[in-house]
Amino acid sequence: MGGKDLGFDVVLRGQARAHIIPGTYVFFQREKEHGGGFWLGQAYDDWFGFVIEEPVSLRQGIEYLMSIKRVEPQLGGFHDDPDDFFLRSP
Repeated sequence: MGGKDLGFDVVLRGQARAHIIPGTYVFFQREKEHGGGFWLGQAYDDWFGFVIEEPVSLRQGIEYLMSIKRVEPQLGGFHDDPDDFFLRSP
C-alpha cells in the first residue's frame, strides 16, 4: 500500500518491509493502546527522520506530503558552488 505520486509507503501494525527505497516517506501505524495514528518519517539506508514529530492521522500526513510537493518546484535546489552563491526570495 502506498502513494506512487507522493512517494510514500504505509506499514500497518504487524507488517514488515524487507527493503524501503532510500528517501521514501513512510507511515508506521501505532498501536491503538498507545493512541493510534501514524508516525510519518523519511527512511534512508542508515537512519529514519521524523517529518512530523507527533503522531498524525493518515489524512493529515497525506495532506502534509501534498503541501510539500506543491512547494518543491519553488525551492530551486541546492547549489554547492561558493562562486555561484545567491539568495532567492520565494
